[in-house]
Amino acid sequence: MPTERLSMRRIRQVLQLHFGAGASARVIAGELGVGRSTVQDYLARVSAAGLIWPLAEDLTDEALERLLFPPRNGGKSGARRYPEPDWAAMAREMKRPGVNLSVLFEEYAAVHPEGYRYSRFAELFRDFERRLSPTMRQSHVAGHKAFVDYSGKKVPIVDPLTGEITMAEIFVAVLGASSLTYAEATWTQTLPDWIGAHVRLFRFLGATPRLLIPDNLKSGVNKSGFYDPEINRTYARMAAHYNVGVVPARPRKPKDKAAVEAGVRFAQSYILGRLRNVTFFSLAECNAAIATAVERMNSREIRRLGVSRRQLFEAVEFPVMQKLPEQEYEYAEWRLARVGIDYHVEVADFFYSVPHALLREQVDPRATTRTIEIFHRGTLVAAHARRYGGQRHGTLPDHMPSAHRRYAEWSPERFTRQARDIGPNAEALILAVLARRPHPEQGFRTCIGVLRLFRGIEAARAEAVSSRAVEVGVLTYASVASILKHRLDKSASPQAADGTPLLHGNIRGPGYFH
Repeated sequence: MPTERLSMRRIRQVLQLHFGAGASARVIAGELGVGRSTVQDYLARVSAAGLIWPLAEDLTDEALERLLFPPRNGGKSGARRYPEPDWAAMAREMKRPGVNLSVLFEEYAAVHPEGYRYSRFAELFRDFERRLSPTMRQSHVAGHKAFVDYSGKKVPIVDPLTGEITMAEIFVAVLGASSLTYAEATWTQTLPDWIGAHVRLFRFLGATPRLLIPDNLKSGVNKSGFYDPEINRTYARMAAHYNVGVVPARPRKPKDKAAVEAGVRFAQSYILGRLRNVTFFSLAECNAAIATAVERMNSREIRRLGVSRRQLFEAVEFPVMQKLPEQEYEYAEWRLARVGIDYHVEVADFFYSVPHALLREQVDPRATTRTIEIFHRGTLVAAHARRYGGQRHGTLPDHMPSAHRRYAEWSPERFTRQARDIGPNAEALILAVLARRPHPEQGFRTCIGVLRLFRGIEAARAEAVSSRAVEVGVLTYASVASILKHRLDKSASPQAADGTPLLHGNIRGPGYFH
């Protein structure tokens, strides 16, 4: 296989060392790291071309190359010396995983054993590549990269009621190998619109690439940098859901995102240029028109390749791309918060409980439209239904300390139920205690105390004590305890002079409770 041709700079070094320094071919070969026969071949070409040292100052590298390496067909343009492959088909095959020029040359040589050697084959292929559009010149492996960015141009949306014009952003994504393009309009470049556009992009493709190459948009990249770019956490979570890596383009390196830049320019001319005289009255209407224009653009044949972006995508990229997950990503915002002394975390003006052991700890709430999930050091510690109204506090009993949990379980129904298990008089006493307070909660502690007094005695005795307490209207813990201690339940009820029971305002009678 012939040795690859040296660059013109190194050929000039050969001439300088030989004619200027008088070095032999062996010395020059050792100095430049090439074969002695190679040096001798270049010196013979100089002699055949009739060149005189020193070379003319106005002799350019291109002119020198034409003198040293004249065309093999005598300078005639047109047919080349050996049969050539379909370079467009070669360019398409180069986008398949594992395919390189060596593989393609072996296939070419098997069909044309008397054809070009590898060095000339590679040179002709590179010449063909240089004639392609800038988007297609880049070497991108099929299914590997998708370039994403927002166009600098915007599209106006008119409110049909007020006539107010709002400028919508244009999101553009371009696949590296096939240049298949996706575009849509969003109201803003903020995180919800940025994430939503990606979800719809993957739905459009029906698959996912292995890498996303965004520009350093704030919604995607918190901190740009060459070595350690900091990816927005929500954006990273979305990418992880689809098993896609994120590698931002380097700052001030336009070649890193040449594909999307070319795609943006093409989309601007193909989409916005054709829609510039159309008035849109809703974002959905605008996106329907953009989708039609994008499909038309992807179905348009690429010159020199002889196939459309859609055909190239379906033949080369789609078969090697990753499958979509079963569920689409649900947009969620990640925040930083610190647990308060009441073991609650504030998210969007509502409070959600976490285990009480996490007091004063920093946690990471994840908010979706339906749920609030709270993580501590990467572990899910709490999950709540998201609140948009009603009580501001959402508290799970398991998150409360035992003392708080017992207090939270206090209720009028609970106390009356426990008293009912003792007897009707005990139930009447508890109802009287609760009814005497302006707010039932103010009688909870009295109810607990009374029920504890009855815990170690017989039900009949408790009933008698309750009856006596209601009769005389003593509805405090201390009074019931005094009745029980001094056995006042066994003494006769206070009566009037005529022997009828003594009635006063604090004795409501059995009808009060029915």
